[in-house]
Amino acid sequence: MFGSALAGKAASFIRADSAKDSLTAAPRIGWRSGETMVTVDNKLFLRRVPLFQGLPEAQIERLSAGSSRRNYPRGKTIIAEGDLLQTMYILLSGRAKVQRSDAEGKEVILAVLGPGEFFGEMSLIDDEPRSASVITLESCDFLAIRKENFVSVLMQSNETCIAVMRGLVRRLRSADRKIETLALLDVYGRVARVLLDSSELIKGERIVRNRLPRQQIAKMIGASREMVSRVMKGLEVEGYVVALPEGRLRLCEKISAYL
Repeated sequence: MFGSALAGKAASFIRADSAKDSLTAAPRIGWRSGETMVTVDNKLFLRRVPLFQGLPEAQIERLSAGSSRRNYPRGKTIIAEGDLLQTMYILLSGRAKVQRSDAEGKEVILAVLGPGEFFGEMSLIDDEPRSASVITLESCDFLAIRKENFVSVLMQSNETCIAVMRGLVRRLRSADRKIETLALLDVYGRVARVLLDSSELIKGERIVRNRLPRQQIAKMIGASREMVSRVMKGLEVEGYVVALPEGRLRLCEKISAYL
């Protein structure tokens, strides 16, 4: 069954619980001789990424020297499952999905990434092919860091090593929860889990700020788009979800009863 295959794949790449810093609002500052506006901006962005907070200036400069900013339009494949690349990426703005597919072309979305989150570091550590594809959901800005610069910082910074390990542990814990969700919850429960995981607490209310297409939810839980549409309609009719303008949703507290 596709649902069981989804559970098996979920452990490969689950969304990292990184802080959502405002990475795109960094002010420009003066720079030293030999520096450019680009390298100065790169250092500002790197300091705002939780993974690299607290690094000495020399290591930030080493990372910055081996990094470049890139912009990709909606629907662009940043990395493809099975690729052998020498780069990790930090998402500065926009959203991107992490997905896998089987031999029949069926797709499963493992995570949706937002600003401040990173991917590709696992392949830099174990030299294995990429475990999943990453595709932009909207126009995105990335900071790409070369392997030699990233590994050099790992070799010199215990704090960064621990931060990377914590990120991997969080992904494993998230994988355990997702596998449990797929194995034990019905479709209503799985949809409720996606909605809650995608929500933010705003003025005491659970709000899903970014529009969630039915097809995207379906690929996240191993169900058909038609089934997800019926479930969403039922949740709205029964008062578990309230539709708001611009595709936003307000989640009522009782939706947790499905979990």
